[in-house]
Amino acid sequence: MNAPTIWIILPAVIAVLLMLINNQRALSLIGGGTAILLAIFAQFVPIEEAFRLNTLSFKIESSMNVLGRSLLIQPEEGTLLALIYGSAALWFFGAEASRTSQKIVPIGLLITAFMVAAIAVEPFLFAALFIEVAVLLAIPMLTSIYKPPGKGIIRFLIYQTLAMPFLLLSGWLLAGVESSPGNLALAAQSASILGLGFAFLFAIFPLYNWIPMLLEEAPPFIVGFLLWLLPTITVIFGAGFIDRYSWLRTSPQLATALQLAGIIMIVTGGLWAAFQRHIGRIMAYGSVAETGLSLLALSLDLRLGIPILFLLLPARALTLVVWSFSLTLLKDRSETLRFSSVRGMLRTSPFASIGLVIASLSTSGFPLLAGFPSRLALWDSLARVSLVTALWMGVGIVGMFIASFRTLAVLSMADEYSSWDVSENLLQGIMLGLGVIGIFVLGLFPQTVQYFLSDLPGMFEHLGR
Repeated sequence: MNAPTIWIILPAVIAVLLMLINNQRALSLIGGGTAILLAIFAQFVPIEEAFRLNTLSFKIESSMNVLGRSLLIQPEEGTLLALIYGSAALWFFGAEASRTSQKIVPIGLLITAFMVAAIAVEPFLFAALFIEVAVLLAIPMLTSIYKPPGKGIIRFLIYQTLAMPFLLLSGWLLAGVESSPGNLALAAQSASILGLGFAFLFAIFPLYNWIPMLLEEAPPFIVGFLLWLLPTITVIFGAGFIDRYSWLRTSPQLATALQLAGIIMIVTGGLWAAFQRHIGRIMAYGSVAETGLSLLALSLDLRLGIPILFLLLPARALTLVVWSFSLTLLKDRSETLRFSSVRGMLRTSPFASIGLVIASLSTSGFPLLAGFPSRLALWDSLARVSLVTALWMGVGIVGMFIASFRTLAVLSMADEYSSWDVSENLLQGIMLGLGVIGIFVLGLFPQTVQYFLSDLPGMFEHLGR
């Protein structure tokens, strides 16, 4: 038995079998249960160590060879796998209540397996191919046979696909840099092409225009899943690049570029969100700002930035689950997600409205909510490096605050004598309630996840050490 078989091949096989099931509840329970079991197994079963269960003793090997290539899951990556599959389980369990089980569970589990393969494959160059396969698999989740794909879906496919040739070419050039590290021209060329590839992959300004368009065209719950999974794996993949090459890791230009890209995404995401009149687009720009925070964490001294980066991940996952689920329920009750259509819906969909506002405030870094500890740590570390950059980060956060309070104002603008009419069913109310409680728990007790995240920097050979 080896780790890639358990956390890549097994979920992929189960995902294919789930495509034969039509029952939404069965899909949600099997998909969520599978993800939870994989997460528990990753957290508590050691890799490359003998493990005894009663009279049985077995050992999970860390690598597997496929067609001359190696899939390697290191022992230190167990917590990361637990975080990925545990977060995926939140979407799978919520799929029945959002009525998206038939799309998000089988295809989502398959995409998750391919994205895990992207950070496990050796040589790392082939990770670009796994990411492209995941992007292609996402298209059936976003489209319908009853209408042609919109501009946002087409741009998503084009921009993510354009990243692949740049990453493959940069990987080829980086191999040359390793053999002749004194060739500064080759190093500059490879770094530029690598940056362009990640600019498409991360959807760095101005290449993120497909994100708000996607929230208008596709189911919010499915888009939320993609806005969580793809950037999360991409940032781990990017950190692996930095860890692998010492000349890249020690380059002051890299820190400057990451800081500039991150602050532009936070400022533009926050300011654009502040002026939106569509609550789906506000979530889109909130996701853009979240990606900017991850880039800012990577731009810091890596002994500080890497722990902050991992601290950002659980809050992002939980917040996007609650946010996208709330948007889905509100969209079911209104024609569009524009302010004019959702005005006063706090009285007709109170649980979804509260979940939406709490998730938005958490992304803004409101005190006592899940996003606050990581943003406070990032802001404090950034202020020690550059007060001007910290000030601009504050501008982006203020923009998100404005968007959150505008949303709250619109949702509560009901007629004076309109009655309360709870439209959410029991399952939807329970799931939203648990999600909101989870956001408060992560904000009040960040040490609950920090205990599990403390070992994650060990998955890199140089970063965070």
